[in-house]
Parts: sequence; structure tokens; C-alpha cells
Amino acid sequence: MIEQLQRLPGVGPKTAQRLALHILKRPEADVQALAQALIEAKQQVGFCSVCFHLSAEPVCEICRASNRDPYTICVVCDSRDVIALERTREYSGKYHVLGGLISPMDGMGPDQLNITQLVRRVSKQSIKEVIMAISPSVEGETTTLYVGQLLKPFTKVTRIAFGLPMGGDLEYADEVTLARAMEGRRELD
Repeated sequence: MIEQLQRLPGVGPKTAQRLALHILKRPEADVQALAQALIEAKQQVGFCSVCFHLSAEPVCEICRASNRDPYTICVVCDSRDVIALERTREYSGKYHVLGGLISPMDGMGPDQLNITQLVRRVSKQSIKEVIMAISPSVEGETTTLYVGQLLKPFTKVTRIAFGLPMGGDLEYADEVTLARAMEGRRELD
């Protein structure tokens, strides 16, 4: 069990051991419920046919929601990004999950991502803005620039601002973060 738990992302040997011991201490009914939940999730959860976010339905809840802005699409790397943005309660448009980043070193080219589907979606709908919300890594920058160039003929393409985290000190920030913070500055209200 410890070996299997260690295969999970972010779970090292000590955490795997703690989890295994915790599971063994739980009542059998709780352990069976956990095992059943894992099996059901694996069998029932797939990808939304519109945005490629995780969903137990053919079209996810966000894409089906009539109260969301259908003219704005936020492009993200994976479903974790959708979940993080939804927690902010600041964005009310739709999403498109690429399913990764362009990374030739890892064998990930544009054809392995959901880029063609995004271009088709934007070109056929009256999308007013596509927001690129991809982390500022080398792969993220490559993906943002590549996708942005493909979408510019059809709509306005923007990117989220990057900068210093709340409570962060300038002296500990790297040059790229500081440069982005300066670029993303805005007038005080």
C-alpha cells in the first residue's frame, strides 16, 4: 500500500507511510467507501467535450451554466488551474483546458494538446476575448505565444498579470518576477 501511495504526486515515503497507517486504523466500511469512490471516479470522470475540463457528464457544469459569460474564454494548462481560478470567484466566463504545455524536451508538441479544438471553438463562435492564464515558465511562455498567434486573427487575446505574491519581499523576488510586476502595474484607484 505504501508503494502504491508513493506513486501519487507530492506523496513521499513518509507521507505514504502516514496515509497507509491512517487507512489501516479506519473502520473497514470507511476503507471500502474510499476504495469504491476511487473506482467510481476512475470509471465515471472524463473530459468535457467542449472545454476539456474534468467532468462526469459529456459537457461540464461550467460549460452548461447559462449565467456565465459565453463570449470570454480563459485558457489554462489543466483542470487544477480551473479549480484555482474558480476559488477566486473573480472570473465568470468559460474555460478551455489545453491538457499540458508545449515542451519538445518532454515530447509534447502542439498536436498533443487541445489547441486545434480551441482555435475551432474561437473561430466559430463570437468570442470577444481569450485570456491566457498559463504559468510563466519557459514551456508556459512558448505555449502562450504559440496559441496567442493562432487566435489573434479571430479575437482579442490577453494574458493574466504576473508579479509579486501578497506578503512577498522585493529583495527575494527574481528578476523575471520583478519585471513582470513592473509590466503589469496599474493606476491606483
